Amino acid sequence: MPRPSRRLVTDPVFGPYWAGKLLANVGIWIQNIASAALVWQLTSSAFLVGLVSFAQFVPQLVLTPLSGAMADRGSPRKQILLGRTLCTLGAAILAGWVLLTPDVSDVPPWVVMVTALVVGIGFSVGGPAMQALLPSLVRPGEVARAVALDNLTFSVGRAVGPAVGGVVAATAGYGVAFLLAAVGHLVFLVAVFRLRTPGAATVPGPRLSVSAGVRYLRTDPVVGVLLLGVTAVGIGADPAVTLGPSLADTLGGGPELVGVLASAFGAGAFLGFFVQAGLVRWIDHAWLATSGMVLLASSAVGLALSWSVTAAVVAFVVGGLGLTLAMNGVTTLLYDRVPREYIGRIMALWLMGFVGSRPLAAALNGALTDLVSVRAALGTTAVIVLAAAAVCRPSVLRRPVPGS
Repeated sequence: MPRPSRRLVTDPVFGPYWAGKLLANVGIWIQNIASAALVWQLTSSAFLVGLVSFAQFVPQLVLTPLSGAMADRGSPRKQILLGRTLCTLGAAILAGWVLLTPDVSDVPPWVVMVTALVVGIGFSVGGPAMQALLPSLVRPGEVARAVALDNLTFSVGRAVGPAVGGVVAATAGYGVAFLLAAVGHLVFLVAVFRLRTPGAATVPGPRLSVSAGVRYLRTDPVVGVLLLGVTAVGIGADPAVTLGPSLADTLGGGPELVGVLASAFGAGAFLGFFVQAGLVRWIDHAWLATSGMVLLASSAVGLALSWSVTAAVVAFVVGGLGLTLAMNGVTTLLYDRVPREYIGRIMALWLMGFVGSRPLAAALNGALTDLVSVRAALGTTAVIVLAAAAVCRPSVLRRPVPGS
C-alpha cells in the first residue's frame, strides 16, 4: 500500500531531500526574478533579459546528455553534490559582486549572465542525477506520488520565490536577494551530503553510452512524443520570467509587480498539485498531460489580451495550473514506460526538453517583444504549445510499450 504524501515528506530518507530541494527551488526563483528585474533596470531590453535565461539554461543542451549517462553509470548522489556546489558558487559570486558595488547601476549586465551560466552548468551536472535518484528514495508503487511531490517543490518555488525576490530586491536590495538564493542552494547541498541511499540501477557494458539512450527512443516512439510534450511545457512556462518585466512595465509596475506576476504563475502551479490529486481519480495521466498543455496555451492567449493587473494575474494562475498538470502527467508516464537502467539518460533528455528549451524560448520571446510586441511573443508561445498538445493527445500517449 503506497504511503500518503504526508508520510512521504516525513520519511527519514525522502523527507530531508524533499525539504532541501524545496528551499533550493525557492532560491532559484529568487535569483531568476531578481536577475530579470536587475537587467531590465540596467538595460530596459527584453532581449537582454532573455539572454540571462539563455545563459542559465543553454548548458542543458550541451552537458545534460553526458551527465545523464553518468547518472546511470555512477553515483547520482555525488553528481548532485557537484552540481549543487556550482549552483551555490554562482549565486554567491553574484551576491558578493552586487553587495560590494556601491551603486547597483554600476553592476555590468555580463556579470549577471556569467554567474547565471555557472548556475546553469550546475543544473546540467546535477539535474539528471536528481531524476535518476528519485525512484530509489521511495518504496515500489510510490513513484507517481513522489513525482507529484517533487514537482510540488518547483510549484512552491515559483509561488514563493518570485514574490520574495521582488520584495527583497525592492527593499533590501538585489545583493541580499542573491544571497538568499545562495543559502537555498547550500541547504540542499547539506541535505544531499547527509543522504544515504542506493545508487541508481546500472547495467554493465556499452549500453551505458549516451547514444544508447537516444537509440532507446526508436524502441518506444511514445517516449519521444512525451519528450516533445515536456519541451512544449518548457516553452509555455518561459513568459513567466522572460516577459514578466515587459508585462509589468506595460501595466505600470516595477520589480514588485514582476514578482507578483511570477508568483501568480507559481500559485497556480501549487494549486495544480491539489487539482491533479483529485483528477487522477477520474482521468489518467495521459489526459492530465494534454489538458495541462491546453491550459498553458490558454494562459498565453489570456496574457496577450490582458488589460489590467488582475487579468494578467488570473492568466498566470491558469498557466501555472497547466504547468503542474502537464508535468505530472508527462513525467509519471515516462517513469512508467522507461526501464530503470535507462532512466538517467531519458530524464537527461527530459531536462534538455524542459530546461534546454528555455534559452531558445527566452531569446525568441525577448526578440519578438523588442522587435514587434509582447503580445506577438505570447501569441507565438500559444501556437507552439497548442500544436504540441495536438501531437501529445491521449490516444497517442496510451499506446502500449512495444513488446509488453
